[in-house]
This record gives sequence, structure tokens and C-alpha cells, in this order.
Amino acid sequence: MRLGRYLAHAGVASRRAAEEIVRAGRVTVDGESVRDPARDVDERHAVAVDGRPLAGAEPRVVIALHKPTGVVSTARDTHGRPTVVELVGSALQAPEAGRERATSGRLRVYPVGRLDVDTSGLILLTNDGELANALLHPSRGVPRTYVARVGGGPVHQAAVQALRSGVRLDDGPTAPARVRRLGPGRLELTVHEGRKRQVRRMCEAVGHPVLALSRTRFGPLSLGGLRAGESRVLSVAEVERLRRLGP
Repeated sequence: MRLGRYLAHAGVASRRAAEEIVRAGRVTVDGESVRDPARDVDERHAVAVDGRPLAGAEPRVVIALHKPTGVVSTARDTHGRPTVVELVGSALQAPEAGRERATSGRLRVYPVGRLDVDTSGLILLTNDGELANALLHPSRGVPRTYVARVGGGPVHQAAVQALRSGVRLDDGPTAPARVRRLGPGRLELTVHEGRKRQVRRMCEAVGHPVLALSRTRFGPLSLGGLRAGESRVLSVAEVERLRRLGP
């Protein structure tokens, strides 16, 4: 197995980030510094990151979290704000996460993509770097559904049609979105791109700034009954549905 992939399987980081860690000279194999992420390794090699030995591949886990507003979608925050990783501690102790976690306490997860600090809703966390990269790759076009409360007065059909057709943003036109009105000042939008603050910018572009935003679905998964701050470990069947997404 390539070293970058080995690190991702061990829960160090996503595969791409793990390759950068290797290139930065932070990894040793059998005591020797290695900068080539394509180096072949297996369980017989002693691999360490920043001098800390790895215990090998961790059990794979994917967690669904209902992120509240005010929580950042990172593993750590330099400003001391609460993070999504801090919120899923109880989920990692669930039986579905595997007995190894219950005794070792070493399982580390990181968010799949991001939600803005002022956006709530469904976000996934995992230690499966390959799955995370696949879900975020533009070629997959994984649908993401949001419910937005917007200002700017009544949302007329012209604005809805503009969103459905695609609107021009400063980084180029968006792909068409699925849009429906849920009531006065409330829209449901499904997009297939992962641009920064995309839904907020789309609504702003048609004259309806977002006042509150929540992601209700990611691919085949929905928030279900999860309340803000709650999380759960996905079943094997749910993870397999995620792996089958895309072209």
C-alpha cells in the first residue's frame, strides 16, 4: 500500500493531506525519513508521524452530525470556538464504531467538507480518507439540499426560475439547482457543486439575502430525527450507499 494511502487509512488525515504531510518530511518508515507518498509500506513497517508511531489502520467509521450554528467545521480552531469533532465524542463510543475504539480511544475523524459557522445542518465526519475525497470530488456531483430563510420580500417566480437555470457569481455561473418554495420567505435548494458559501451567494444574486440556512440532506442521507448537536454512526448499508454515489 502506498504511504499516503496508509496514513489515510490510519486516520491521520485525508489522502491528499496525508501526501502533503509525507512531502513535508514529517513521516518516518523504520526510523528513516520518507518524503515520497508513493513509497510502499504494510503492517510490517514501523511508520511514525512527527515521531509518534502509528498502530496501523483504524476501523472505518462515518458519522452524521447535526451541526448547530456557531460551531466550526474543523478538527481544531485557533480561536477556541467549538468544533464538529468535539461534538461527536459520544457517537464514537457507540457499538457501531467498533470495540477497538471503546478500549483504545485513538480513533480520529475529520469533517467531509465544511459548513459555514453560521450554517447549521447535516455534516459527515470520517476517518476514511478515500471515501471523503470521493464524496467531495466535483465529478461525483453529490447533491446537497438546504433550507434557506431569505429576506428581500416575497420570492417571485422569476427569482426561482433564475436559481433553477443557474446564476452568474464572481467565480463563474452555477449549475442549475432544484428549487421550491416552502412558504413565505423560505426556499429549499438542491445543488451539486461545493463552492464556498454557494447557496448564500446564489440567493443574494437574485435579490434574496439568506437570513438563516440549514443543510437537510447530503446525497442519500437526511438529518432525520437528529436534533442540533446530536450525531450517530452510519450503518454499513448507509456507507455503501455513499460509496456508490456518482458516475
